[in-house]
Amino acid sequence: MHPLSATPWYSPWESGLFSLAVFTAMVLVFIVAMLAASAWVGQRRPSQEKTRAYESGVIPTGSARLKYPVPFYLVAIFFLLFDIEGAFIFSWAVAFRELGWEGWLQMSFFIVLLLAGLAYVWKKGGLAWGPTRKKA
Repeated sequence: MHPLSATPWYSPWESGLFSLAVFTAMVLVFIVAMLAASAWVGQRRPSQEKTRAYESGVIPTGSARLKYPVPFYLVAIFFLLFDIEGAFIFSWAVAFRELGWEGWLQMSFFIVLLLAGLAYVWKKGGLAWGPTRKKA
């Protein structure tokens, strides 16, 4: 019971919860009725043509399982990392006045570390897309 009232703080017949329960039940009954009607009325004539995979008007000519090279995954991971860090920097910029110079120094240190990480990734060839040259 709620300390300030003589009635329980939660009532299953409260108008908002009861209305939500009735609405949910009606939606579920409607969904089941529509699925049952479509299964009962719909025609089933399976054929080989209907079960064939179809993508944009092109009939597939091989496996859909392609091996992507590692640089695609690296670029995706780098994008996620830098995107999250960008959101962090944006939130710092919004709260800049409240954080003052201490926040500015901390964010400067964070950005320096971020640039050092970018330089490391660049030096290791993580951002190279073209074919690599063999040294003579």
